[in-house]
Amino acid sequence: MNIDRLAAILKQAAEQEIMPRFRRLDDGAIRTKTGAFDLVTEADVGAERVITAAILDHAPRTVVIGEEAVSANPKLLETNFEDRIVIYVDPVDGTSNFAGGLPLFAVMAAVVQNNEAVAGVIYDPLGDDFLMAEKGCGTWQVFPDGRRNRMHFADAVPLSEMGGTASTAFFPLEQRRAILANLAKVKMTANYRCAGHEYRYAAGGNAHFLAFAKLMPWDHVAGALMMAEAGAHVAKFDGTPYRPSDLGGGLLVASDSDSWHTLRREVFTD
Repeated sequence: MNIDRLAAILKQAAEQEIMPRFRRLDDGAIRTKTGAFDLVTEADVGAERVITAAILDHAPRTVVIGEEAVSANPKLLETNFEDRIVIYVDPVDGTSNFAGGLPLFAVMAAVVQNNEAVAGVIYDPLGDDFLMAEKGCGTWQVFPDGRRNRMHFADAVPLSEMGGTASTAFFPLEQRRAILANLAKVKMTANYRCAGHEYRYAAGGNAHFLAFAKLMPWDHVAGALMMAEAGAHVAKFDGTPYRPSDLGGGLLVASDSDSWHTLRREVFTD
């Protein structure tokens, strides 16, 4: 599917299903899935339905795997689709932010072929602009009027001057304790509870690292491709390349290989 067509589909779903509900969710429109910070709203369900239908209308042989579809049928992630193009969809990334009225959420999609990310889109419904990437073509901020800015990950700096984001909640307890203590070695760390905006922030050269423990394809396939296309060093915590089929092993993004290894050794220890 053409990446511009995919971007238009995400925008349409946001206009139709997400933004009319922002700060206007009725009683019963928010449900808890696995815990207090794992929520689903009517906006998630409605947006995924619209996105899935629109993609299949334009590309009937495409396999669309959305976060809420997997929530209903986890076996979708175990299915081998090597002979098909797969599009992973996160209808509202940062649902807990959205449900709480915080304007920090995104709509994301990633195109995968033969277990390799080939394109990705992150749409910000409030800013009304896109982060877009195709393999080998760079990462771009794209505006509604067609203007495009090429994005670049931050240049390397010493560990003590690094700033970035780290989602520590899903690390094992003892490792999380060590990481939280080690983060005192860097200049600044944050967690926006929205991978889409963390990737957008980093693509603009505003972060020297990103770290994630839990890997769901709708959360990270598009963003990992964008970071690599913006010049970052992207790898799982064991140093191996990240693939869309990877559901574990964590993900660490840094300015370059030396920075990656410094962060892995000094901060994100086992």
